[in-house]
Amino acid sequence: QVQLVESGGGLVQAGGSLRLSCAASGSIFSVNTMGWYRQAPGKQRELVATITRGGRTNYADSVKGRFALSRDNAKNAVYLQMNSLKPEDTAVYYCYAAILPRTSPLVSHDVWGQGTQVTVSS
Repeated sequence: QVQLVESGGGLVQAGGSLRLSCAASGSIFSVNTMGWYRQAPGKQRELVATITRGGRTNYADSVKGRFALSRDNAKNAVYLQMNSLKPEDTAVYYCYAAILPRTSPLVSHDVWGQGTQVTVSS
C-alpha cells in the first residue's frame, strides 16, 4: 500500500512564508510527477505546481514568482516553499504523486495526500 504524508500547513499573516512537505511511503517502484493542488471553500480543486522526476516544473500563474517547488528523488519527497503569501492563497493543499508500485510497476497510480490547511490572514 502506498500513501502520501503531508506536513507544514498553518496560519500565517499576509506577506509571510510557509513550507509544505510531502513524502511517499510504501511499496514503491518509482515516483514520477509530484506536486500540489489546492481547494478553497466553495471552489474546485486547482493546480498549484508540479514537478517531473527530472525536475521540470509547472506553476499556476497565480503563484509564479512566489512559490518554489522542489523534490528529493532519493526520499520520494516534494517540497513547496510559499513566499509572499496572500489571503487568496488560503485553502486546503493536497499533495499529489504519480506512483508505480512494486506490485504493478508498469501501471501508474494517482495518489493523493489527506490535505493540509493553509490560512493567510490579512
